[in-house]
Amino acid sequence: MIKTIALLVGLAVMLAIGALLIYAASRPKVLAVQRSALIQAPAEKIHPLINDLHRFNIWNPYGKKDPALKGSYRGPASGPGAGYDFEGNKDVGKGSLLITDAAAPTRVTMQLDMIAPMEGHNTIDFTLAPRGEATEVTWAMHGPSPFIARLAGVLFDMDRMIGRDFEAGLANLKSVAERP
Repeated sequence: MIKTIALLVGLAVMLAIGALLIYAASRPKVLAVQRSALIQAPAEKIHPLINDLHRFNIWNPYGKKDPALKGSYRGPASGPGAGYDFEGNKDVGKGSLLITDAAAPTRVTMQLDMIAPMEGHNTIDFTLAPRGEATEVTWAMHGPSPFIARLAGVLFDMDRMIGRDFEAGLANLKSVAERP
């Protein structure tokens, strides 16, 4: 009787794990997160705050997550080829950011390569669109979602977690850009 119960419990656990793995495998193979904010400033004023990684890191929310963040800049001061390597706590991780393309004052594209806590390679697009005297700034990120990331996504809402950071960053950018 005890052996039968143990066998049934073991079988139920294996079925639950199998169902979880099948569900994770069926999730999208691309991670995509996007947030937008309306900033009361012209795109010409906002674009340099994104296109120059030194200025980007003034409002970047990830720097605030780790005051002891270690970072180093490489390449030109701004625009394509400008890079930033960083290593921080568990909330920031370790990786690099590289501006791959820019079209003033409407767009900046970056490559984010994470090493830790989980390897990931994502494209980041900032688009700036005039809205009267204001500018709508959209921060979007997309990239492949390997199986382990899809499995983690079953337990954690990645859109909400990353999206919250994007919202905080856009609020910081708004604060900096709207200063006289």
